[in-house]
Amino acid sequence: MKQPFHTIRPHPVFNLPAVLIILLLLAGCKSDRAGSLPSAGIRAQNKPSPVKAVMSPNSSVTRSGTPFVGATSVSGKPAVPAAANKAVPKEKTANKIKYNAGEDPDFARQCGWPVKHSAPLPGSILPGKRIVAFYGNPLSKKLGALGNIPKDEMLRRLKAEVARWQAADPATPVQPALHLIAVVAQGTAGTAGKYRMIIPDAIVNQVYGWAREINAVLFIDIQTGHDDIRTLLPRFEWLLKNPDVHLGIDPEFNLIKSGALPGKKIGTYDASDINYVSGYLKGLVNKYKLPPKILIVHRFTKNGVTNARRIIVHPEVQFVMNMDGWGAPWLKRDSYRSYVVTEPVQFTGFKLFFHNDTKKGNPLLTPKEVLRLNPKPIYIQYQ
Repeated sequence: MKQPFHTIRPHPVFNLPAVLIILLLLAGCKSDRAGSLPSAGIRAQNKPSPVKAVMSPNSSVTRSGTPFVGATSVSGKPAVPAAANKAVPKEKTANKIKYNAGEDPDFARQCGWPVKHSAPLPGSILPGKRIVAFYGNPLSKKLGALGNIPKDEMLRRLKAEVARWQAADPATPVQPALHLIAVVAQGTAGTAGKYRMIIPDAIVNQVYGWAREINAVLFIDIQTGHDDIRTLLPRFEWLLKNPDVHLGIDPEFNLIKSGALPGKKIGTYDASDINYVSGYLKGLVNKYKLPPKILIVHRFTKNGVTNARRIIVHPEVQFVMNMDGWGAPWLKRDSYRSYVVTEPVQFTGFKLFFHNDTKKGNPLLTPKEVLRLNPKPIYIQYQ
């Protein structure tokens, strides 16, 4: 089956005179804070990605109206550049050193990095370690490494990636992780009418067992579809009460407010939604006397997270804004600069796609190349 694809179109800002475009691009983080820096120049059109059924847990092909694991656009999110088909603007420091987008330490400082927070609580993983995770779902080959690579080979390859990252930054120990999509957005309503499928607990426990085989931590990822995170999240308390299980949420598939179908429109989370999730995790930490939880929020568009500066960071919850777009290296760096660096919360992440980043002949960014970014991502995810 072919991978889902997105078409792109130029933003009206590129009808502006060239001089004005340059001024806007060089306006920097201060302009972005004031709301004058233009948002994404290119965005995926609202053209649906094909949603294809795969084998369900009982090995029968599902039909329309029955929950299934679908290859929605989660299998490849195009990174959104600040300027379409343009050379990446080079950020410069006073001594004329040239940086690729997202690498300039002075720009990062202007935006508020490093973010000041209280000292990590005992048992915290971040920032003492860097996490390297493989992402996906074993019920689908379209959703990432957990499903399209046989289990033993997948774990071997994860160990190899961990070693590469350790060699690239010997000073920072690397923590392996498996990142499981435990609730998968769907193109059909399903029996619950919520356009999402909750993966059976037996499958979740199976992947949890895989993680424990290699002393990895587990992340469960929730794509709400038309459901509410406030309804779905408590269902996973049985798993999240374990000290080595953490959480990811995906704004792209939070479509309850818009009513759009998954794959036809990009969803969003507001700071109020994220603060609910963070507060819930804080409650679990206190209830079960756990080390801090990690919360991953995927982001590849500006509107994917609204009111980001209102996100509340608790000592009990370590927050990672993860750059989740795919594309050429310059495009990914540009998106990191535009949607992660400019709105600091606490820590940052960076996603790499084995297929979608390279399918047009571009190389996959290496650990050393990703580590040139400022701030340096502390969470790395491979799909």
